[in-house]
Amino acid sequence: MDFITSLVLILNVIAALAVIVLVLMQHGKGADMGAAFGSGSAGSVFGSSGSANFLSRSTAVCAAVFFISSMALVLLTAPKSHKNDLGVMSGAKPAAAASQAAGQKIPD
Repeated sequence: MDFITSLVLILNVIAALAVIVLVLMQHGKGADMGAAFGSGSAGSVFGSSGSANFLSRSTAVCAAVFFISSMALVLLTAPKSHKNDLGVMSGAKPAAAASQAAGQKIPD
């Protein structure tokens, strides 16, 4: 089980780094001025509008992998719940039992 958790954690980190890189590679709608300084060269590799589609689809896939691996980590590392476990309130006594133990009378 520890091996699977480590594997999912590594996948999560790789997906997070891929999302960061892919988002930084994309240019926004106001990047026309930036294209004049050399960032327009990516258009020749993927075609005229192919880079936007390729990068946006790759970002969506990496984001989905990141989300799924994050949920898998939560499910793998969450402690197993018990039906009678009250969490932080497991050591608390009910108000009636606490006041009877102290010798106080409960008002009706």
